[in-house]
Amino acid sequence: MKYEKLKFPIRAWTIWLLSALFMFYKYAIEVSPSVMTKTLMHTFQIGGAELGNLAASYFYAYLILQIPAGLLLDRFGPRKTTTLAIGLCAVGSLVFAKADSILMAGVGRFLTGTGAAFAAVNCLKLIANWFPYRHFAFMAGLMMTMAMLGAVGGQAPLAAFIERLEWRQAIQFMGMAGMILAILFWLVVRDKSPAHERERHIASPKIKLWDSIRQVFKNSQSWWLSIYSGFAFAPVMVFGGLWGVSFIAESFEINSNMAAQMVSLIFIGFALGAPLLGWFSDWLGKRRLVMWWGTFISLFSITAVIYLPVISTSWLAMLLFLFGFSISSFLLCFTMIREINAPLLAATAIGFMNAFDALLGAFSDPLTGQFLDMSWDGKVVDGARVFSITAYKAAFLTLPAYLILSLLTLMGIKETHCRPTYPQSLP
Repeated sequence: MKYEKLKFPIRAWTIWLLSALFMFYKYAIEVSPSVMTKTLMHTFQIGGAELGNLAASYFYAYLILQIPAGLLLDRFGPRKTTTLAIGLCAVGSLVFAKADSILMAGVGRFLTGTGAAFAAVNCLKLIANWFPYRHFAFMAGLMMTMAMLGAVGGQAPLAAFIERLEWRQAIQFMGMAGMILAILFWLVVRDKSPAHERERHIASPKIKLWDSIRQVFKNSQSWWLSIYSGFAFAPVMVFGGLWGVSFIAESFEINSNMAAQMVSLIFIGFALGAPLLGWFSDWLGKRRLVMWWGTFISLFSITAVIYLPVISTSWLAMLLFLFGFSISSFLLCFTMIREINAPLLAATAIGFMNAFDALLGAFSDPLTGQFLDMSWDGKVVDGARVFSITAYKAAFLTLPAYLILSLLTLMGIKETHCRPTYPQSLP
């Protein structure tokens, strides 16, 4: 029976939707500190470096768990593993909402990051198990569309919610929503479609954990793709996930809600670009070329946003959207790492790549905060530090540097021409 003739396509789409909702949830939580920078600094009486470390505690857990997450998903399947992960993510949000100290807030963010570490790997694993191979890039793009819509939800809508109520209530509500999602995931999701039951490369409880790691590690292209991914995505999380809202509010003299709406355009652009560029690369038969131009355009657009001396809000909106749309091309590296590793190792390989994204996120948020603290002129408003435009521009020098490094890394990546290149037999 050919996979395209599966009798239960609705089940496949339902499973994808629940997995994508976990991505939506994960990104909403991940970027939420960006609209609460002043509130969190005031609540916990901290500066930029401490806030950066608080936000990064999410990425510390995310980093530690990436490779284990892939191994666990490959060995025990998505249904059991991811249900527990969603529940842990929700518990972390509830702990963060109730925290009365910076330590407990950090514990909450760490627990959230622990659960969130499974989101992308789980979704890509289930796409590989339930959808035809030739649609992987497009379906992965749709996954990121949902993820970026979650990031949008963690920006302007969350900012408006906090203005009306209080940040603790908003995060507590997100925690309860996660509990409901975990229950639905357990009830609905199955690990693989009937069409994959007899495919030995999709899942095998007999595979040894070290063999999974060794197969991925010894492939040099896995390293090049992962390093590229880390450098390319870091600017999105530094600017869109934490510091962009406060920079735009200060630089363009607008309120935080309006600044959050502006930053949301990054994620809206990403949401549209991810599936379109995935489809375009499939049509073109090339991935590396699309990634190169996307990364180059994103370098131009974010540099213009930060460093052009005079820019209107209309141009700001267009450049932020362009940045998100073009940098979404980096997602093709997830398809490429799927193409160079056997489906049996899909989650392990994707987890390996995600570890580099988390590493750069964990490193960059506190580094940016440290740079801001070093340039702080002592200005305080409502108990929170206010950083100058000059300080932001100095701290943001890392962003174009990351994108330049990602372009250089692309030189080591071999084109797959949208075809699987992994060995057909495994030891």
